[in-house]
Amino acid sequence: MAKNKSIPIKPSKLSVYLYIPNIIGYTRVLMNCFAFAICFSNKWIFCALYFISFVCDGIDGWVARKFNQGMVFFFPGPLIVQYVNCKGRDSISTFGAVLDMVTDRPGMVFLSLLALDIGSHWLQMYSTFLLGKASHKDVKDSTNWLFKAYYGNRMFMAYCCVACEVLYISLFLLAQNETEKLMDVLKASITEGSLVSVLVVLSLFGWAIKQLVNIIQMKTAADVCVLHDINKKERP
Repeated sequence: MAKNKSIPIKPSKLSVYLYIPNIIGYTRVLMNCFAFAICFSNKWIFCALYFISFVCDGIDGWVARKFNQGMVFFFPGPLIVQYVNCKGRDSISTFGAVLDMVTDRPGMVFLSLLALDIGSHWLQMYSTFLLGKASHKDVKDSTNWLFKAYYGNRMFMAYCCVACEVLYISLFLLAQNETEKLMDVLKASITEGSLVSVLVVLSLFGWAIKQLVNIIQMKTAADVCVLHDINKKERP
């Protein structure tokens, strides 16, 4: 007599929306909306909420693996946070925009870095789908050693990401008013010889690596998209 095989229960659409990683994403957006709303009135609460949200960006992936809740739909909390928070004055949002507001803006440098970060990640994820890969962090076939080292070593990637956020938070807290030039704030933080100086110097290295990786990521991902278009045209 044949044994009855258990039929896996198909999850409902609502249950997917309520996966724990997605709930973390929703919470991050709400947390950041509140944080950026008070960013000029209470710097410390803003920085605390912002950093907690950043930490959650690493937790949601671990939770997805822990509870087997990996999915194609994954609430894009980080990108939404970067797009919709704190619309102030003549600039768009996110921490970079705030830093451009509290210092004498040298060509909107932080917003340019924000555009690089979002653009490179969007291209990387799009090229991942074109190649049929399961994760945008799968770069084993890349010929660039730094790109492979960044995504291949979680500790190295975590250092670069944390260093980037710590640098931004440090500069934000150190900037006293909008008339200060960015380079003056940076020089003062390095030359004062305190724990902040060490923190800023250590963060600068990781920050620089992350920007370089973003440039490499954008170029390699764009190449994948271009090759896909070329191959598509060559098909009969």
